Amino acid sequence: MDRNLAKALRVAWELPEFRDGLRHLVDLDEVAHLLARLSVADRDHEVERSLLTLLRTGLDTPEIREAVLLLLENDDVRRPLVAAVQPLVKKPGQAAAIASAAEDPTVRREVRAALDSARVRELIWQAIDDQQSNKRFGLIRRAAVLFVRHASVRRLTWALRRHGVLRELRRDS
Repeated sequence: MDRNLAKALRVAWELPEFRDGLRHLVDLDEVAHLLARLSVADRDHEVERSLLTLLRTGLDTPEIREAVLLLLENDDVRRPLVAAVQPLVKKPGQAAAIASAAEDPTVRREVRAALDSARVRELIWQAIDDQQSNKRFGLIRRAAVLFVRHASVRRLTWALRRHGVLRELRRDS
């Protein structure tokens, strides 16, 4: 897992509005501890696995998934989160593209549509497992299946492309 992604998750977790929205659904101390351990340079792969398992459980639990999506749709949570993550992004173009996409209701709607599909979530987790195991072919195959078979993923991809997110992710430092 990318260290900056872990830092971004930690920033989200430290927002009082975000934590209050999830307080009754998850063990906040466990998540805070995992995020703190992940955001340091030298970390154990077991910590990464633990956080991925926790994230997977959260996304597969309808109440937690819905709570997170509702919080991200709330301007009072989303905007401070995007602002706090901006300094973590090394490329200014990438930061601007992500901020632009986060403010687009179409992107948020397509994220919801994609995450509401159990099959899409399963393919995403298989792709993450492939990436963690350095199985590049499996990762590419899963991404292709997601794009070809799931309209919500296709629409999300095009929405992210319109904001320049995909271009910025490909761009070298």
